[in-house]
Amino acid sequence: MNQQMANGSVVEINFDGLVGPTHNYGGLAFGNVASADNAGAIASPRLAVKQGLAKMRALHHLGLTQGVLPPHARPHGPTLRTLGFDQTPRPESGQSMTVPAELLPLVMSASAMWTANAATVSPSVDTADHRVHLSPANLVANVHRSIESAQTTKTLRAIFADPERFVVHDPLPATPAFADEGAANHSRISAGHASPGTHVFVYGRHAGESVTAGGSFPRRQTREAFEAIVRRHGIERTTFVRQSDGAVDAGAFHNDVVCVANERVVLCHQDAFAVDGRTDVSVSEVEQHIREWAPEVDVVPVVVARHDVSLDDAVTSYLFNSQLISLDDGSMLLVVAADAIENQRTAAAIDAIVSDPANPITATRVFDLRQSMRNGGGPACLRLRVSLSEDEVSALAGRVIVDDELLDSLDEWADRHYRQELSPFDLADPALAQESMAALDELTGILDLGSIYPFQ
Repeated sequence: MNQQMANGSVVEINFDGLVGPTHNYGGLAFGNVASADNAGAIASPRLAVKQGLAKMRALHHLGLTQGVLPPHARPHGPTLRTLGFDQTPRPESGQSMTVPAELLPLVMSASAMWTANAATVSPSVDTADHRVHLSPANLVANVHRSIESAQTTKTLRAIFADPERFVVHDPLPATPAFADEGAANHSRISAGHASPGTHVFVYGRHAGESVTAGGSFPRRQTREAFEAIVRRHGIERTTFVRQSDGAVDAGAFHNDVVCVANERVVLCHQDAFAVDGRTDVSVSEVEQHIREWAPEVDVVPVVVARHDVSLDDAVTSYLFNSQLISLDDGSMLLVVAADAIENQRTAAAIDAIVSDPANPITATRVFDLRQSMRNGGGPACLRLRVSLSEDEVSALAGRVIVDDELLDSLDEWADRHYRQELSPFDLADPALAQESMAALDELTGILDLGSIYPFQ
């Protein structure tokens, strides 16, 4: 337990999503450059889950409070039944799954690993009823992700089960007008995790605009979705910001590909936002724009100039999809994927950030997350941030706050159940479906979450 919790104050927990046993490269997310570039490649589910667990273990050993969220069941039974497929063939039948090849990656996708998309979270210090509010994202922009919302809601309600402290809402209506991608487009600026904060909601379009809004790639998040979340969470201090068209069309399908914030620090690319309807803005204009989001806080904008790091570099390296974490000494740690260090320009930008005394970011930690990176998700995509008081942490159900014993159990569980390699052709193997269900059935026992899956 870290020093913040020992002092009885508020701690920010990173709930990382466990990569599922059917982790594969389906190339399903239009606008996600990495996903498209690696479509059809051979994946390693075991390596993917172990890379995620290694990151959790390292952050836990730094004294940070680290949580874990289970994968979703795949193949997705409710979708199979809705589409007229009655059941999954058993391995002993010798038959492949009869799902058409174009639908198989959809019902086998392990994309729920990116828990930054799971929900939008408001801590109790910011809400009208002083409870923690969570709104599961409907993810309607992509079919393979839209099927996640029901399971996400059930899982979150199993963990945040105390009605006196937590509210887990239903997802917003599953329509393009209320398209919601969760915390990947949401930041919170405050003097500290325990202090009241201003919620920054970044959107790509209004409900009445076309999905592409005249650009190349879909604008997934609507402003109207976030406005609805603000109303039902009872949040007073808010700012709505439009993501720049250039960022979206470069492949920044979520704002967390070009921006990360923590407490009073905002680290972003110069071209992350549209400022006063303009996109070609100077670094100083972006810095001033950010300071205006939360005038009550001494905001520290850290803006990386486009001449130092292009949008293409930002998207391919996932520099801004890093985790920005507060340490007990008041400094901040930047958790980056190895890809950001291997790119000469983004590596230089990281060195400049860490060496600049004008911001509290003093160190980096590098992780090999190539399995998730190849599918379009870096360190920030893999976690849902939830600020909780000591009392609220104690009220969590299940065994979802990690310690070494739990991490050891999860490592051993992954070794027993996960395949070393998985190709697109393997998705039709009925044994894979049975292996996945057996793994998740055991996992709910390890995490003490009860029967949360449709097959249980």
